[in-house]
Amino acid sequence: MTSGKQIAGRFLPENREDLILGWGEGPLYTTPGQLRKRATQLFLVFALLLVIMIIRLFWVQIVNGAFYAAKAEDVRLRDLPVEAKRGPIYDRNMRSLAVSVSVDSIVANPAEVRKSEREREIAQELAQVLEMDVEKVFALITKPNTGFVWVKRKVEPDKAAQLRQAQLPGIDFIPESKRYYEKGKLLAHVLGITDTDSQGIEGLELLFDEQLRGLPGKIVAEYDADNRELPQAEHMFIRPVDGHGLVLTIDETAQYIIERELDKLERECKPKGATVIVMEVKTGRILGLANRPSFDPNERDKYSGAYRRNRAINDCYEPGSTFKIVTAAAAMEEGTVKDSDRFFDPGYAQVGKQRVKCWKDGGHGSQTFAEVVQNSCNTGFVNIGMNLGAEKFYDYLLAFGFGSPTGITLNGEEGGVLVPRKAIKPIDVATMSIGQANAVTPLQLITAAAAVANGGKLMKPQLVEKIVDPQGAVLQTFEPVMVRQVVSQETAQRLNLILETVVSKGTGRNAFIEGHRVGGKTGTAQKIKPGGGYLEGEYVASFIGLAPANDPAVICLVVIDAPQGGTYFGGLVAAPVFRAVMTDVLRHLGIPPQVNTGDLPAAVEDRVEGAVVPLVTGINLSEAEDKLRRVGLGIATEGFGTKVVDQLPKPGEKVLPNTAVILYLGNESKAVTARPGGEAVCPNLAGKSIRQAAELLAKAGLSFEPVGSGLAQKQSIPAGRKVSVGTVVQVEFAALDESGP
Repeated sequence: MTSGKQIAGRFLPENREDLILGWGEGPLYTTPGQLRKRATQLFLVFALLLVIMIIRLFWVQIVNGAFYAAKAEDVRLRDLPVEAKRGPIYDRNMRSLAVSVSVDSIVANPAEVRKSEREREIAQELAQVLEMDVEKVFALITKPNTGFVWVKRKVEPDKAAQLRQAQLPGIDFIPESKRYYEKGKLLAHVLGITDTDSQGIEGLELLFDEQLRGLPGKIVAEYDADNRELPQAEHMFIRPVDGHGLVLTIDETAQYIIERELDKLERECKPKGATVIVMEVKTGRILGLANRPSFDPNERDKYSGAYRRNRAINDCYEPGSTFKIVTAAAAMEEGTVKDSDRFFDPGYAQVGKQRVKCWKDGGHGSQTFAEVVQNSCNTGFVNIGMNLGAEKFYDYLLAFGFGSPTGITLNGEEGGVLVPRKAIKPIDVATMSIGQANAVTPLQLITAAAAVANGGKLMKPQLVEKIVDPQGAVLQTFEPVMVRQVVSQETAQRLNLILETVVSKGTGRNAFIEGHRVGGKTGTAQKIKPGGGYLEGEYVASFIGLAPANDPAVICLVVIDAPQGGTYFGGLVAAPVFRAVMTDVLRHLGIPPQVNTGDLPAAVEDRVEGAVVPLVTGINLSEAEDKLRRVGLGIATEGFGTKVVDQLPKPGEKVLPNTAVILYLGNESKAVTARPGGEAVCPNLAGKSIRQAAELLAKAGLSFEPVGSGLAQKQSIPAGRKVSVGTVVQVEFAALDESGP
């Protein structure tokens, strides 16, 4: 029995190794067995906790180790993106049109900026150099809970250099690439534009974005918990892969020629818009395409969407008489019209209860089929279209590609508008025959006309020739694609030669290019009014032409929307633009002249013996007719009105007897100011050719009597003298002395 004593009825042992646990019911102390038991329990609890921790550690480190390691990297590492250089765009001769240049983007580490305690000073410096709002910059560079913010992307080199010199704490520079269009506005509507991230959003930049943009790289840097970059940490640079390049079918020189003439047209005629397209006939490859108004893709934010609209593929319009090429081709192919057929034009065509007027009051009388085309006679073409029939006509519309996009590699191409086949009426056939009722895009029209020039083969219009890698190796080539044979080669060749007479004898004389066989067709169409009907006094002037007419190589379309200044006829406004463009394009492409000076058509030959065309511009139609008849010349009129606002051939040109002079009619307010009774200043004609002298005198309002050939040596009225409008100036021409310098 253990010794001890009782306290409050309880036994208290004397052995101090026993623990006094407290008062209450039960034993007052634990035995050694109980202690071991409790120790064992405590050990098991800790052992269980240790096992759980080991299992958890195994789960975190082994099972989910990769996941947590990645999360740790996300917290510790920052990726700074490095853009790939966008691939260049070249013309067909590998001259660059769009490139990517290296620039700096400004970034900030807000933690380091705040640590410097110079936030306001830094914000002020950045805002001043970058031309930004100070408060906006301050908010960016002090943004909490972030270690990286963009301050401004793709900064000009001089501004970036200025900020580098300032050595602002927390401000860094990331190399990026910026799209740069080396030629400014040149080919802007075709090339398109990119956004701030160098992603294509319009034009070829959009359609070939995947090939052009390459693969981006990045710089990986390590930061601490306060978003401060660790200076001793390793940095990793993943190099970007540059994009591929595009080689276009565009010829830079041809494009320059087109843009030059469009700029001149804008200055002189101030149209609402204009489009010129030059295409290779046999391949469908586009050598040049431009619109007005235009824009500079380097400063695209300064231009509205109207400037960036590609009229060549986005705008639909009634083509007018240029569409008569399609009508003629379809009828010739079907045999419903022959070269020997004759047509009588009383000034209108009766279709049911409706009349379709010809543009010439009183009509053209009796004409051959070729003369119908030369004179662009509405009455004749209505009869041709009606003889062809609605079903066959519609088949050819679809075969020539109207009513659906051409498939060119540009975004936003329209398919045009055709009268629904099931709803077509005889009057629709009549109006479609002369280029009304249906709406087309300029690209559709030149593609269809090129099929006639190309022996009846319709080619898909092409802008991209190949894709190359950064080293210049060819990755993909785009070959010309023939869509279908629309008409026979025989039909096409016959029509091409008829179109040549339109330029040599008909309404397209202003398109004549000395030394070359040119065929073409003029067009003057009243603009469609939104909601139906036509706009009063607004026209679309156009000309489409090909050369050489016997074996066409190049075709050109000129479309001018609402030219100002009173002259709106295609033969007067669009044909001269065609001539200026094609003269230089043919020379640039090395297409040799085929016609000797002695073989030129009488209407355009300077040295032909015959009648001299008098000045009749600015006078009444009746007076002009009397004046022309007195010298043995014929008369043809275009337009409506009582005043002659222009004429073709120009005053002073020598033509064969009975040649028809085209008189362009308008209202009195639109007639030229040089009238008989007024004064004109005689220009200096020394050293000028017969053609140049005729043009200078015509502009001055004076008549012309040439004597001899060669260059001007003497003139009957001295340069600078004021004389009455219409006065005849006799000019003596002589050949150059070949023995001279």
